[in-house]
Amino acid sequence: MKAIRLSVLLVIGLVAGCSDPVAFFKREGPPTNQRVYDVYASTTLNRSTSSDVLAAFGTPGYGLLSQSKSIIALVGQKKQGYKTWLNMVAFDESEPIARRRYVFISDEKPRQLFVTPWEGVYFDCQMVLPKEVLAEPYANENARRIAILKQVGADTRKDAGEIGKDNKDVDICGMVIGQAIDAVLVKLKESPSLATLLSEPKGLEFVHASYDKGKLRMVITGDEVTVGLRMGSFAKKVWVTFEKPVHVE
Repeated sequence: MKAIRLSVLLVIGLVAGCSDPVAFFKREGPPTNQRVYDVYASTTLNRSTSSDVLAAFGTPGYGLLSQSKSIIALVGQKKQGYKTWLNMVAFDESEPIARRRYVFISDEKPRQLFVTPWEGVYFDCQMVLPKEVLAEPYANENARRIAILKQVGADTRKDAGEIGKDNKDVDICGMVIGQAIDAVLVKLKESPSLATLLSEPKGLEFVHASYDKGKLRMVITGDEVTVGLRMGSFAKKVWVTFEKPVHVE
C-alpha cells in the first residue's frame, strides 16, 4: 500500500513538473488568491479614496507597497518566485478618488493536474473611461469597443510603468497584460466583427505566444469598462466571470 502511494506521488510529480511531489499538496501561505481578489473588490470607483485603499491593502507583510503621486500598488511573489500577484489602484490626478483598479495573478505552477499549458494568468480591471473616448463619433459599435480596449491597454501600461520605475515586478505585470491585449487587438484588426464576442460570457478567445490559449471579456456600463483576462491553465473555464479567481487555494 505504501509503495502504491509513493508511486502515485511520483506520477503526480512528473505530470506537474514539480521536483517535490509532496509539496504539490501543501497549502500555500498567505495571501491566498481569494484574499488578493478581495482587496481588488474592496475598491469602488469614483468613491474609494487613497486612505480607503491603503486601509484595504493593510500592513504589507507579504508584499511590497509602492506609491506614486496618483497610484498605489501592492505586489508580492510566492512559490519561490514562480507566482506573482498584484493589486493596483490609480486615482484622479486632481483628487484622491479611485478611477482605475487592477488585480493580477501569474502562476507558473498552479495546483491543477493534467492541464496543458501548466502556467496561468488571471487579470481583472475596471476603469472610468475618459470623456473624450466616450464622446468620439465611432463608425459603429464594434469600432467603439476596439477603441475602448485600446484605451484599457494604454492605461494599464501607463499605470504599471509609472510604478515600475521603482518596482520592476509591477512593470513586468503591465507588460504581460499589454502584450495579451495587443494579441487580441491584432485579431480584431483582422476581423473587427469579432468585437461583438467581447461582452459574451465566454469572452473572445485568442492565441498567446507564451500561454497558448487566452480569453478576454469586456463589459461597458455607462462611463465604466470592466475587463477580465484569463490565459493558459486559467483559460480552461468556459466563461470569464468578474467575481472571483479561477483557482482559489
